[in-house]
Amino acid sequence: TFLVDGSTFSMPDTPENQAEYPQAKTQAAGLGFPILRAVALLSLATAMVSGFALGRYSGKETGETALLRQLFPLLKPNDLIVADRYYGGWFTIALLQELGIEVVTRLHQHRAADFRRGRRLGADDHLVGWPKPPRPEWLDPETYDRLPDTLTVREMKFAVRERGFRTQSVVVVTTLCDATTITREDLADLYGQRWHAELDLRNLKSTMSLDVLRCKTPEMI
Repeated sequence: TFLVDGSTFSMPDTPENQAEYPQAKTQAAGLGFPILRAVALLSLATAMVSGFALGRYSGKETGETALLRQLFPLLKPNDLIVADRYYGGWFTIALLQELGIEVVTRLHQHRAADFRRGRRLGADDHLVGWPKPPRPEWLDPETYDRLPDTLTVREMKFAVRERGFRTQSVVVVTTLCDATTITREDLADLYGQRWHAELDLRNLKSTMSLDVLRCKTPEMI
């Protein structure tokens, strides 16, 4: 089981660094710092960084899902990815499923779960088909045609209750569709451990003094 999460790194504002890792477009020229984006595969069992992809903060194919696709060769059939809702897009799930990789992620904010539809597995737990969206620019036509017209996923909802905080409903999407072997409680517990990715990356950056990089050239970065 791998946790997936992204992070950013700031660095000195040198012309060389700006050319390779431009600052955020929301910052005025001369008032910001170059930013590097990274996505990590972290072992749930040991917190070891098993894969790491680097890229620019902005521009084509620089988002976290694009960086995750660079890490696909490190994954093997029957591996399991646990990620936040940013990674819950149709094509990310479909491409991972094609490789035999299972996925547990939160429902993307642009989707809504309707538990009155689909095949009911239990209370707030069902199988549903997601139709294939139009082909994105980054995906070649051959791969697009090869992917299924409908992606069958399992959606389930549970409540998160923490003392001092408002109760929150969370909808999890997964390719683990067998409710007899993977229960709602299993999925809720597993997704609850996704937060370790945030803590693991923060701990690594702090321990290794990587929160702000000090190098003045992209090669040293």
